Amino acid sequence: MTTTPTTDPATTGDRERRRISARLRILLWLLLVMAVALASVAATTRSILLRDTDQRINGLLAQEAREFAGFEEQGFDPETGRRFTDPGRLLRVFLQRQYADLDEELIGLVGEPGTSPAQIIQQREIPVSLPLHKDADARRRIFASPDSTGTLHRPEGEIRWAKVTVARYGGEPAAAFVVAFHPGREKARADEVFRVLLAISGVALLMTTGIAWVVAGRILKPVRLVRTTAAQLTEQDLTQRIPVHGNDDVAALAETFNAMLDRLERAFAAQRQFVDDASHELRTPITIVRGHLELMGDDPAEREETVRLVTDELDRMSRIVEDLLLLAKTERPDFITPEPVQLAELTADVYVKARALGERDWRLAEVAEGEARLDPQRITQAMVQLAQNAVQHTAPGQVIRIGSRTEGTRVAFYVADSGPGVQPQDRELIFERFRRGISRRGAHGSGAGLGLSIVKAIAEGHGGLVRLHDTDGGGATFVLTLEEAPT
Repeated sequence: MTTTPTTDPATTGDRERRRISARLRILLWLLLVMAVALASVAATTRSILLRDTDQRINGLLAQEAREFAGFEEQGFDPETGRRFTDPGRLLRVFLQRQYADLDEELIGLVGEPGTSPAQIIQQREIPVSLPLHKDADARRRIFASPDSTGTLHRPEGEIRWAKVTVARYGGEPAAAFVVAFHPGREKARADEVFRVLLAISGVALLMTTGIAWVVAGRILKPVRLVRTTAAQLTEQDLTQRIPVHGNDDVAALAETFNAMLDRLERAFAAQRQFVDDASHELRTPITIVRGHLELMGDDPAEREETVRLVTDELDRMSRIVEDLLLLAKTERPDFITPEPVQLAELTADVYVKARALGERDWRLAEVAEGEARLDPQRITQAMVQLAQNAVQHTAPGQVIRIGSRTEGTRVAFYVADSGPGVQPQDRELIFERFRRGISRRGAHGSGAGLGLSIVKAIAEGHGGLVRLHDTDGGGATFVLTLEEAPT
């Protein structure tokens, strides 16, 4: 025993709740990309500011060291007018003539390496918690260092320094000129710029979130309409369509979806039409067959007559089914398979095949020249159907003309008979399925009323139409006008 799987509404609801909408995914990806981009910009800006700060500090330290080295080499004591012989005097005179930056200290150190040296300083305030001239341990470490530049990391703050050692003068103790820079405020400014950029980025992200939410909603509105429309579609109602606005990809999606709905609606309509037509038209012959079989007796003559009637009805049912299947195929894209066709050759072939339909005065009225892209089999089928229709409504010996011609960029095939013609009230009716018209043109017709419907479908499959007008001198002329231009 087989069972049909069912969908649990609770499971479906949980799946719907777990699903993240495309609008939210777009927003999250956009925010992620923007956050990474803005954070990268802020970090890069901070890195550039810190690099510029380092370059400026290094340049300042190098400049101060060069100035002292030059003063040591070329300077003279203003009191004696001679070269300096006392390192302390050299440092004191130099410091008196210098103007340090706010975060910069210029210090002269005199003493033996390994000891806490005496210092010569400028009397000024340094905006740090522990300046170098108040940190004896830091001065000792710098004075004892064999390097000319370096960085001193302290809990109270970093110190960048450069040192110029003063050469000994006889037995005088060693001395050094030290320029120290406290980069804390410079780095704090870079950090402040970084924080401001982060704050601005946060505001930009908030604004982007609102704008992106609105814009994504407007862009994805047709997509939501597609989803809503698809959910509302049923086999009984395929009339829903999506409004199309603009000319972007989303509008193209809506147009494609609408075109798909058009095809589905036509396909379902053709299916319903096929079922309705088949049930309507086959009901009568089935009833006839069943009735005769139920009443059939044992008399051989009666049985033979019953078999003949039943066979005739079965043949008619077979023709109806074949015609219905053909009409159902008209909605398929491969119903018409065009190919280059010589119009004169196609017209002659149709004329030869039509002559076998009955003893009439067949005439080849005119022949179009040139080549066109048509489906020769479908055109032949339509023309033979029109010729058969003309035979049914004419008597032996009456004239039936077959021909083709070009009408501008179109090609026209026609069949003109000399029968009783078609009443005005029947001219549109006869192209409908299972309709033969209220006023019949003759008593010879025994078809199901599908022939002209097939002709109309073939014409429309070629992008054309079928027209009916009176024949000069009496009768009806059916013209198959096709859109394909001769090449």
